[in-house]
Amino acid sequence: MKRSLILLTSIFLLFSCKNEKSDKDDRILSDSSGNINQLTVVIENDLWEGEVGEAIRTNLAAPVDGLPQEEPLFSLSQIPPETFTGFVRNTRIFMKIEDNASKGMQLFENEYARPQTGIVIMGSNSEEIIDVINKESDSIVKLLKKTELTEKQRRIRKSLKKDDALSEKFGLNLKFPTAYRYAKEDEHFSWIRKEIPKGSMEILVYEVPISKIENDSSVIANIIEMRDSIGEAKIPGRLEGSYMITEKAYAPYLFETEIDGKFAYETRGTWEVENDFMAGPFVNYAVKDVENDRFIILEGFVFSPSRGKRDNIFELDAILQSAKFE
Repeated sequence: MKRSLILLTSIFLLFSCKNEKSDKDDRILSDSSGNINQLTVVIENDLWEGEVGEAIRTNLAAPVDGLPQEEPLFSLSQIPPETFTGFVRNTRIFMKIEDNASKGMQLFENEYARPQTGIVIMGSNSEEIIDVINKESDSIVKLLKKTELTEKQRRIRKSLKKDDALSEKFGLNLKFPTAYRYAKEDEHFSWIRKEIPKGSMEILVYEVPISKIENDSSVIANIIEMRDSIGEAKIPGRLEGSYMITEKAYAPYLFETEIDGKFAYETRGTWEVENDFMAGPFVNYAVKDVENDRFIILEGFVFSPSRGKRDNIFELDAILQSAKFE
């Protein structure tokens, strides 16, 4: 009898927790707001102006990898806790600092609006708060960037371009807006472009054998060689004899990731034009397709002189990461 009562109590508690979570998920919430990569930091003014604020800026406004000029991971907007009320709480991503509390970090999803990710950093003093920020910064950036990437992809889906060309040619689907058009196509290469004020945003899709990237040489050297050969053959510059290459002065950043469940090399850096003065950032995904003995190359690059390029590259990244293989 005693065991039966314990079992019934456990079942009741389990269903109570599930119902509580379900009730929270079913709440009617306002749509979240804010520009992409705009992070609201809720913190007392004196903490913001001191070492705690400096730790936040160092970790969350650090330069984005691969951009020609320094631009921050997030644009930070600070407000004191007493103003974090009403519609202000609808911001899509926020970080709140609570002193005089037990040391740690809490994650809140859709607390005041939907979609929304909130991070609360707690500590009994500045030293504890700074320690949490420094130790958890990588996971914080990853969480917030995931929210922003999902939001950007949601916005892109509002005006999708109907496209079968990539599916027919590569067995690949990309979700990109109607503002993009095909600039060049041939049997094994597609170039897609969006015009922007005083510049353009470009997407390249092509394929190479697996041995082109993975052989006895270093992967990054092979990716640079591959990019440069495609640039010379397919992407001419403004002047005769000019073409796009990987910037020679600085090696690109190389990471390992996944696209649609497939292993991929992620490369970020700067492109330039041989025999001309043009440059800008690029992001390149070499997605390994073992079944077809190939890498599918998905690349985005931006030309926008004298302007910020963080948000342009972020849009291209959101498109490239939407790739689905058939």
